[in-house]
Amino acid sequence: MSRNAESTAFRSALEVIRAVEPRVADAIGAELTDQRESLKLIASENYASPATLLAMGNWFSDKYAEGTVGRRFYAGCQNVDTVEALAAEHARELFGAAHAYVQPHSGIDANLVAFWAVLADRVESPALKKAQVRQVNDLTEADWFALRRELGNQRMLGMSLDAGGHLTHGFRPNISGKMFDQRSYGTDPATGLIDYDRVAEAAREFKPLILVGGYSAYPRKVNFRILREIADSVGATFMVDMAHFAGLVAGKVFTGDFDPVPHAHIVTTTTHKSLRGPRGGMVLCQPELADQVDRGCPMVLGGPLPHVMAAKAVALAEARRPDFADYAQRIVDNAQALAEGLLRRGAKLVTGGTDNHLVLIDVSGYGLTGRQAEQALLDSGIVTNRNSVPQDPNGAWYTSGIRIGTPALTTRGLGTAEMDQTAELIHTVLTQTTAGANADGTASKAKYNLDPDLADKVARQATDLLAPHPLYPAIDLA
Repeated sequence: MSRNAESTAFRSALEVIRAVEPRVADAIGAELTDQRESLKLIASENYASPATLLAMGNWFSDKYAEGTVGRRFYAGCQNVDTVEALAAEHARELFGAAHAYVQPHSGIDANLVAFWAVLADRVESPALKKAQVRQVNDLTEADWFALRRELGNQRMLGMSLDAGGHLTHGFRPNISGKMFDQRSYGTDPATGLIDYDRVAEAAREFKPLILVGGYSAYPRKVNFRILREIADSVGATFMVDMAHFAGLVAGKVFTGDFDPVPHAHIVTTTTHKSLRGPRGGMVLCQPELADQVDRGCPMVLGGPLPHVMAAKAVALAEARRPDFADYAQRIVDNAQALAEGLLRRGAKLVTGGTDNHLVLIDVSGYGLTGRQAEQALLDSGIVTNRNSVPQDPNGAWYTSGIRIGTPALTTRGLGTAEMDQTAELIHTVLTQTTAGANADGTASKAKYNLDPDLADKVARQATDLLAPHPLYPAIDLA
């Protein structure tokens, strides 16, 4: 698409929206302005291409398409079949997967599909076979009651939340924690690294049905070959959630033992984050789980979103281009440069650095909570998110950490030199921020003190740093 065509397309779209609800059009335009002017360091965010964005805004959103390609519960889905098949084809080729399911609406949905596919394979199918029936509707009331109890009495072992795991890996506030009897493996208290011997010990003791690998805030590579061996040793299904680092797998930065696809029975991911596509989810799996995964709708999903599947097909096609591998490597190079810049300035980093796209700062060294640091940085034009650190004394709401990542700034074209300047801006803000007090004089975990003039100065410096790397330069909404 030419630069003029991109600008015309988005400007025309806003004009159509403005004619119905101008406040929505204004908010869309304001969001573009904010993203252009802020240092976006949220590790789970990125910038999708104009082609990917446009693929979501069309009449595919008007279609119901329950079922799978060639097997729908609604007529008239031939064009939906085309885009879903293309998205699955690109996913299989990109990741070297035997099977791809591109309907999940989010990463949580992808994980639910995976969990229930495993439960269907490991628990439901044997029960149906034993009862000599084809489907659950054919079970007697007594057999159905027994199956329901068995489905709800399974075990999961995954990484603890404070060590970098995700809510969907079995934690009680999430539905996964209500589905499974769950235990967690953590990291070595001294190094912050996964201790595979301790994971093996926990697996032998707990004997989970599912062993989950993957993370949302662990700044190192994971050896998936070892985790698969642990899973096999206790008869567990090995599932990997690669939502955060899928782009590093697609770009062949993570290969061999660090590529989960050859080792896991089932892999889930989002399609945004480091993969740089639309917000959505996806499941990759071995052939023996394919039929169960394809029952994601109606098992746990609502109707597919054909317009988002179209955008997934576009983004996955982009990720198969040779330049994506260069992009993925630059993500890691930038993250390591950012980590090194912070370390030189005295910041405390969980695990002492990074192997991937994210860096986790322990801001207790600055005398701050994660919430205070997050807000002070936001005041200064630097967008991050607070995150727990291992054995976090402040819990999951206030936290003691700040998680930062480089996928978005790498998309904009910033390099290692700019990462060092970014480290300087972050360090400046954190060293100049102090914890505030509540009205009664007690220490606050939320209130903070930062000179507004300093915040404004840093925000201007952040804007200057971004100026040579404009976001969506072809799009002019004026």
